[in-house]
Amino acid sequence: MKTKNTLATLVLTGMIVLLTGTFALAEGLATQAGAFPYFQLGCLILGGGIMLSLKNKYDRIFTSEAVGVFALYTLFVALFTNPVIDAIKALVS
Repeated sequence: MKTKNTLATLVLTGMIVLLTGTFALAEGLATQAGAFPYFQLGCLILGGGIMLSLKNKYDRIFTSEAVGVFALYTLFVALFTNPVIDAIKALVS
Protein backbone atom coordinates (compact mmCIF):
# COMPACT_ATOMS: atom_id res chain seq x y z
CA MET A 1 0.00 0.00 0.00
CA LYS A 2 2.83 2.40 0.84
CA THR A 3 4.63 1.73 -2.47
CA LYS A 4 1.49 2.53 -4.45
CA ASN A 5 1.07 5.85 -2.63
CA THR A 6 4.75 6.72 -3.19
CA LEU A 7 4.47 5.94 -6.90
CA ALA A 8 1.32 8.08 -7.20
CA THR A 9 3.08 10.96 -5.46
CA LEU A 10 6.06 10.67 -7.81
CA VAL A 11 3.80 10.65 -10.87
CA LEU A 12 1.89 13.69 -9.61
CA THR A 13 5.13 15.51 -8.77
CA GLY A 14 6.50 14.80 -12.24
CA MET A 15 3.37 16.12 -13.92
CA ILE A 16 3.36 19.25 -11.75
CA VAL A 17 6.99 19.96 -12.66
CA LEU A 18 6.28 19.26 -16.34
CA LEU A 19 3.22 21.51 -16.50
CA THR A 20 4.89 24.31 -14.55
CA GLY A 21 7.97 24.08 -16.74
CA THR A 22 5.85 24.18 -19.88
CA PHE A 23 4.08 27.28 -18.58
CA ALA A 24 7.39 28.98 -17.79
CA LEU A 25 8.83 28.13 -21.21
CA ALA A 26 5.75 29.32 -23.10
CA GLU A 27 5.50 32.54 -21.14
CA GLY A 28 9.22 33.17 -21.48
CA LEU A 29 8.94 32.88 -25.25
CA ALA A 30 5.77 34.98 -25.46
CA THR A 31 6.77 37.93 -23.29
CA GLN A 32 9.43 40.61 -23.49
CA ALA A 33 12.60 40.40 -21.42
CA GLY A 34 11.30 42.27 -18.37
CA ALA A 35 7.66 41.20 -18.39
CA PHE A 36 7.81 37.59 -17.20
CA PRO A 37 4.76 36.74 -15.02
CA TYR A 38 6.55 35.74 -11.82
CA PHE A 39 3.38 36.08 -9.76
CA GLN A 40 1.54 33.51 -11.90
CA LEU A 41 4.55 31.19 -11.76
CA GLY A 42 4.54 31.48 -7.98
CA CYS A 43 0.82 30.72 -7.93
CA LEU A 44 1.46 27.56 -9.96
CA ILE A 45 4.24 26.42 -7.64
CA LEU A 46 2.10 27.08 -4.57
CA GLY A 47 -0.90 25.34 -6.17
CA GLY A 48 1.26 22.31 -6.98
CA GLY A 49 2.39 22.08 -3.39
CA ILE A 50 -1.19 22.28 -2.17
CA MET A 51 -2.24 19.58 -4.64
CA LEU A 52 0.57 17.30 -3.44
CA SER A 53 -0.38 17.81 0.20
CA LEU A 54 -4.03 17.07 -0.55
CA LYS A 55 -3.07 13.91 -2.45
CA ASN A 56 -0.96 12.73 0.48
CA LYS A 57 -3.62 13.54 3.06
CA TYR A 58 -6.62 12.00 1.29
CA ASP A 59 -6.12 8.52 -0.13
CA ARG A 60 -9.35 8.59 -2.12
CA ILE A 61 -8.07 11.20 -4.58
CA PHE A 62 -6.99 9.40 -7.72
CA THR A 63 -3.74 10.41 -9.37
CA SER A 64 -5.46 11.05 -12.70
CA GLU A 65 -7.94 13.38 -11.00
CA ALA A 66 -5.15 15.34 -9.30
CA VAL A 67 -3.21 15.65 -12.57
CA GLY A 68 -6.35 16.79 -14.39
CA VAL A 69 -7.16 19.37 -11.75
CA PHE A 70 -3.64 20.77 -11.87
CA ALA A 71 -3.68 20.85 -15.69
CA LEU A 72 -6.90 22.87 -15.62
CA TYR A 73 -5.45 25.13 -12.94
CA THR A 74 -2.40 25.73 -15.14
CA LEU A 75 -4.67 26.58 -18.07
CA PHE A 76 -6.69 29.05 -16.01
CA VAL A 77 -3.58 30.74 -14.62
CA ALA A 78 -2.17 31.02 -18.15
CA LEU A 79 -5.38 32.66 -19.34
CA PHE A 80 -4.78 35.58 -17.00
CA THR A 81 -1.32 36.54 -18.23
CA ASN A 82 -0.70 39.62 -20.35
CA PRO A 83 0.18 37.87 -23.65
CA VAL A 84 -3.02 35.82 -23.61
CA ILE A 85 -5.16 38.80 -22.62
CA ASP A 86 -3.59 40.87 -25.41
CA ALA A 87 -4.26 38.08 -27.92
CA ILE A 88 -7.91 37.84 -26.82
CA LYS A 89 -8.29 41.63 -27.10
CA ALA A 90 -6.86 41.54 -30.63
CA LEU A 91 -9.14 38.64 -31.55
CA VAL A 92 -12.28 40.38 -30.27
CA SER A 93 -11.59 43.81 -31.76
